[in-house]
Amino acid sequence: MAKKKFDVDALWKVERLGSPSLGPDGAQAAVSVTRHDMGENKAHASLWLLSTLGGRPRRLTHAGDKDGHPRFSPRGDLIAFVARREQEGHKDDEPQLYVIPPDGGEARRVGSVPTGVEAFKWFPDGKRIAFVSYVWPELRGAAAQAKAYKAWKDRKETGYATSEATYRHWDHFIPMGRVPHLLVIEVESGKVVDLFEGTSLELSRTEPDAESFDISFDGRRIVFSHDLSPLHPVDACHAIAEMEVRSRRVTELARDPAWDLTAPHYSPDGERLAFLAANQGRKHTMPRQLALIEREGGRWQRRWEVVSAEWDHELNPPLRWEEDGLAVLFLAEQRGRTHLWRFDLADRRAEIVVEGGTLGGFDKAAGTLVTLADTADHPARLTAHLPGEQPRRIETFNDALLAGYSLGPHEERWITGAQGDKVQMWVFYPPGFDPKKKYPVMHTLHGGPHTGPGDHWHYRWNYKLFAAQGYVVVNVNYHGSSGFGHVFLDSITHRWGELELQDIEAATDWVLKQPWADRRRVFATGGSYGGFMVAWMNGHLKPGRYAAYICHAGCFDWTAMFADDAYAWHAKELGAWYWDDLARVNAQSPHAFAGAMKTPTLVIHGALDYRVPDQQGLAYYNTLKARGVEARLLWFPDENHWILKPRNSKLWHEEFFGWLAAHDPGPRKPSAKG
Repeated sequence: MAKKKFDVDALWKVERLGSPSLGPDGAQAAVSVTRHDMGENKAHASLWLLSTLGGRPRRLTHAGDKDGHPRFSPRGDLIAFVARREQEGHKDDEPQLYVIPPDGGEARRVGSVPTGVEAFKWFPDGKRIAFVSYVWPELRGAAAQAKAYKAWKDRKETGYATSEATYRHWDHFIPMGRVPHLLVIEVESGKVVDLFEGTSLELSRTEPDAESFDISFDGRRIVFSHDLSPLHPVDACHAIAEMEVRSRRVTELARDPAWDLTAPHYSPDGERLAFLAANQGRKHTMPRQLALIEREGGRWQRRWEVVSAEWDHELNPPLRWEEDGLAVLFLAEQRGRTHLWRFDLADRRAEIVVEGGTLGGFDKAAGTLVTLADTADHPARLTAHLPGEQPRRIETFNDALLAGYSLGPHEERWITGAQGDKVQMWVFYPPGFDPKKKYPVMHTLHGGPHTGPGDHWHYRWNYKLFAAQGYVVVNVNYHGSSGFGHVFLDSITHRWGELELQDIEAATDWVLKQPWADRRRVFATGGSYGGFMVAWMNGHLKPGRYAAYICHAGCFDWTAMFADDAYAWHAKELGAWYWDDLARVNAQSPHAFAGAMKTPTLVIHGALDYRVPDQQGLAYYNTLKARGVEARLLWFPDENHWILKPRNSKLWHEEFFGWLAAHDPGPRKPSAKG
């Protein structure tokens, strides 16, 4: 039976796996699995229980629509998760904590938290859970918070008033007048206590996740990362502090206004603390490195130390100690892939534990390791790594689906780019690729700019899907990309567009030398910073080099971009504030080169995008129209930086490939012979 062409409908049938949580004996892993319905235009997430020893997967929850972030209790008798549900006649307005036994039964709401639950961790006794919630800091007691929440919910006004520097993030506004606190809830009674109540303490206002705090092995202390500045700027640096749970006494453990200190994690014996440290005072692009602080005589030392300073990689949370306390596990990128690493503290050496693809999560218990990893050929899979045994898949969620589709091959290539540096690119070929035939070519320029995708399954910009439509797809990890060392990443600072364009053009030169490339049918597409590059190319390259462009959520005007949620980084990246040196800013801004733009462009944007506000896309589109350049606009009133709804994604793909087809001259016909 012939295999089908992989398309957007197939992409949205792919089941998406969340990060795993292992039971204390390592025999079972809990995971959230999200399924999308194109007809309903909705997502449904449920919890599944997977055996690391070879048993069949079992669905654990059925009643909820979005059951997520499962975590086994320390005793293994319960699995806690976050969900919005209706139970006992009460429908959750905000996400709440639920628990369910791993052997089945009904899930139970732990308690009612009016302001909702953002992230959580179990206490070692299994009787309490620490969690994050945005609360009104001036109020005391759960009853006062509940009353304030009801008043806010019932308000008729829609305005958002603030004097804060940080007030929105990616696609949502920070809850008005509220800040993220650490709270504790008793699992049996549902009683809630706010640990930060009556203090000025708060977690990061933008992303206060479960890695922003940790609980000691005896449950007596909580360590957390908190904002140093009373002004809470967008580019805030954080310090590490510890609270004694019973007395609420707080001790600052690591604090330096030049360093951003995050993701603290206690060693198994509680005598050391690992965390991430980025020297923002030296430069805003400095990587997150592994740092340690130790206790001596029952007290924390005053000095902390960066132990991975000689290792030119950036660490990504979570941090997890090995059970013997001799090493720390974490994720880190390297040349278009993300691996699970083990950093040995004695000799300060990092080694790969599990190779990517792209690892997106892991957990380890009782010697058993479970990893979540995808590749360009396959969406995320869960694999168990048991001592003395070969790695073993513990689920087959998407295997049957993908077996019916043909995915073309891909390869990693290296070219000489800007400054004579070696630059990585990934080339994805259509199914049934024949090098003797001619193919259209599509650049997919990644965002960031400090990311470095490669051997990765993307749920929106899916390279295999693009190639399945008949294109050779080229993805260049240009200068500024992550995973190639700090010098390479930082090389574009204060001169955005310059080196990246040289790399992209070098890739195009390589492509045009290939016998399969149709030079009349070369296109460039990109999202976010990749969209910026597409607009930059339109103002810097001669028409005809590329048949058409597609700019998704792209930056167009760096002065107007000051409306974004990351405005504090503009001067750091561009070299000046626009009011101090407008010429320098404009020299890196596509809008300043609009007079040279002539290539047809499809512009796509979402109104809920606060990282690259939709005025950017509208201004680019309007500019092209005013100049008489062929252009088309696709605008979503209900999408953000990413297109997340199934039906909107289908429309996105239809417009995307429709635009390319409209500007594709088609294969060159052989000349007639006399």
